[in-house]
Amino acid sequence: MDEIAHGIDLVDCSRIRQMLRRHGERFLRRIFTAAERSYAESNRNKVEKLAGRFAAKEAILKLLGTGWRGSIAWTDMEITNSPSGQPKVKLSGRVAEIARQKGIGPISVSITHTADFAIASVVAAAGLRPRPLPLSPQRG
Repeated sequence: MDEIAHGIDLVDCSRIRQMLRRHGERFLRRIFTAAERSYAESNRNKVEKLAGRFAAKEAILKLLGTGWRGSIAWTDMEITNSPSGQPKVKLSGRVAEIARQKGIGPISVSITHTADFAIASVVAAAGLRPRPLPLSPQRG
């Protein structure tokens, strides 16, 4: 039977501001993809946008049950937006591999933020088993 996997995270925006002051570009490149950085830069509330994406990445790691460790890269998770503005999750690298191994289906994400806090919640079907391919009719 399939299960629902869930992860949630809350980020204090002052923590992101502090990391930006201390580590600047190095922090941005380590945590966020080029698309995520570009999206944040195009908004007047850059820190809140970055905090929301950071919260989403933490929530994804909780959904997977791994936490951040070993060969997982923060940029193996990318939060983009659909044309309507809805956030979307893209996985790659080790994170995508772990998701496949655990039978995690597509991940839905919701992000909200204020000037002080950002929160993200992610859900996905878990324990999915590969479905067998339909057999082609045999020829006589």
